[in-house]
Amino acid sequence: MIPRLSVGETIMKKLTVTFLSCAMLAACAATNDAVVITPHDPLITSAEAPDGAIQAVPMPSAPLDETATLTRIVFASCAQQNEDQSIWDVIAAENPDLTLFIGDNVYGDVYSRDAALPELKAAYMRLAQSEPFSRARAAAPMLTMWDDHDYGLNDAGGEYQYKDDSQALFNYVWAVPEGDPRRTRPGVYNSWMLGAEEGRRVQLIMLDTRYFRSELKATDERGARGKERYLPDPDPSKTMLGEAQWSWLAAELKKPADLRLLVSSVQVIADGHGWEAWKMLPAERDRLYALIDETDANGVVILTGDRHAAALYRKDGVNDYPLFEATSSSLNLPGARWRAESGETYIEPGPNRISDMIYDANYGLLEIDWEAGVVDVSIRGDDGAEIASEVVELSSLR
Repeated sequence: MIPRLSVGETIMKKLTVTFLSCAMLAACAATNDAVVITPHDPLITSAEAPDGAIQAVPMPSAPLDETATLTRIVFASCAQQNEDQSIWDVIAAENPDLTLFIGDNVYGDVYSRDAALPELKAAYMRLAQSEPFSRARAAAPMLTMWDDHDYGLNDAGGEYQYKDDSQALFNYVWAVPEGDPRRTRPGVYNSWMLGAEEGRRVQLIMLDTRYFRSELKATDERGARGKERYLPDPDPSKTMLGEAQWSWLAAELKKPADLRLLVSSVQVIADGHGWEAWKMLPAERDRLYALIDETDANGVVILTGDRHAAALYRKDGVNDYPLFEATSSSLNLPGARWRAESGETYIEPGPNRISDMIYDANYGLLEIDWEAGVVDVSIRGDDGAEIASEVVELSSLR
């Protein structure tokens, strides 16, 4: 285990690294599941960095006013830094009050097994050089959560040996402010209570499903539909969040709020596939359902990413009210894995799914009408057109 370093120590020691060649990255990735795409253009290095080196830079967004009433929230995941970034201009045109970037914000898997995280820093640097992304960050405050490819390794969990180094880099590039608990505690989970107006408070809870997560049970039939990579593991000793995060979440859910956005990088409700999801640790998913019920947490809507596919989900019978989940993925790397050589598209079974599955580039939008007491949750394409939507009445989430 790498000793936990302060942000300053980590950045001073490891900020400038030699960029691995595309050929070397491709060779390292040959035995992994993650997609590695050769950069289209040479990466521009920082003026302060030595020749041939990469320096990560902070990517601050518009300031967050925690007292402002929210009515438009964008949520999105999975942005390959070497692909077209123009969808960010479409997102900026939505005039959101807040943008949630909820995982796989870059693809920087550290196949080199180098604690300096050269691939991840290079990926962040590429994203920082995206003009559309810069415009989106300037247009609205942006809050972030990681998933596996910006955590450091495909499908990695608590066993990942460089997770503390990755957290220090996360805090640096996303300009996490001093005093934020993510700077001092393990894991990048956090919460915000947004809106000072009575009856219009939004609680945002971002869960870290990487730093503490136990290893998943490998499939017995790799690639088989519904069993692609993993199988549900009933072992009650395994965890998704770790005890410290579970205790924190219980306290958060007891706070009064009118709408709660529970962000998990991996899907919660979906049952129709064998990729990473809460279904692979069923005791932990049951614990989450029970905790929402036991804390009398009203107004929960779940937002997820990860899948390179989007859909809307609803599950009844686990709480006093239905649980609703919206998955948005990917911003610019559509789900080619679902398309067979024949040209046909595989549609996974839809337990709890209430929309068609969407495989083209997309983002999510929540439009809150406080007067009417409803939230319109939609998935939109890279042209801003609505593809799927569901209107959720806040009175039904109690």
